[in-house]
Amino acid sequence: MDKKQRKVVIVGDGSVGSSFAFSLVQNCALDELVIVDLVKTHAEGDVKDLEDVAAFTNATNIHTGEYADAHDADIVVITAGVPRKPGESRLDLINRNTKILESIVKPVVASGFNGCFVISSNPVDILTSMTQRLSGFPRHRVIGTGTSLDTARLRVALAQKLNVATTAIDAAVLGEHGDSSIVNFDEIMINAQPLKTVTTVDDQFKAEIEQAVRGKGGQIISQKGATFYGVAVSLMQICRAILNDENAELIVSAALSGQYGINDLYLGSPAIINRNGLQKVIEAELSDDERARMQHFAAKMLTMMNVAS
Repeated sequence: MDKKQRKVVIVGDGSVGSSFAFSLVQNCALDELVIVDLVKTHAEGDVKDLEDVAAFTNATNIHTGEYADAHDADIVVITAGVPRKPGESRLDLINRNTKILESIVKPVVASGFNGCFVISSNPVDILTSMTQRLSGFPRHRVIGTGTSLDTARLRVALAQKLNVATTAIDAAVLGEHGDSSIVNFDEIMINAQPLKTVTTVDDQFKAEIEQAVRGKGGQIISQKGATFYGVAVSLMQICRAILNDENAELIVSAALSGQYGINDLYLGSPAIINRNGLQKVIEAELSDDERARMQHFAAKMLTMMNVAS
């Protein structure tokens, strides 16, 4: 990666893309930010709006563009896609968003792009897996937001339940970004103490926390039409870790090659992210039941992907 040129291309300037651009400009020193969207007037308006933010932060060349602009980018972030409707699951989106994804990935690769793809479009684990297949890129250079948002929601739910700060909580959601996600209760730490020493972790407690995590996205969608702030910050953190070569441990949709007994698929897991992308997948401890659930859904996802492709 050329340290003199820090360039990010965003494909998709909807609520997620726009919020991500806002977070990125505030938190990362960029030389160039390119926004690609079918609705050019909206993207042009966002450019003008973001220029005002850059005046307070960093001198960034922000402009609209085309897929060809990815040729010298460090990162291409894909947020484009059809959002969920009320009552619809992320997996319901697979056929529609796979076609959109194909129309993006192929011209980006044709531009000569040689950086990292970062994906947030849903269903994110499947679309991240398919981005790697379509691009032919090494697995470490394709990353999805995965269960980062689920993990944020878990920490918020625990903080509210236990009346502690979210920063006091070390917890993770693994597997699918969706209804089959796994809350890793046995590994949760509160102020460096195991969760079970802080409160009673019975079936009712687990059910309440899991419902808070899995149901929050649907609640937000029913109330305001879409979720975007949390995933925007997740995207920013991934991009910042790549641009700054941070070796940061983040929860992402990571390429699994034997971890959790799963191969050839992206799922939510802790991983180390640096300038080369996904440097290492960290296999979290799971119970036998959690491991079996993760493997069961992985098999289901692979079937869906093979049908879609």
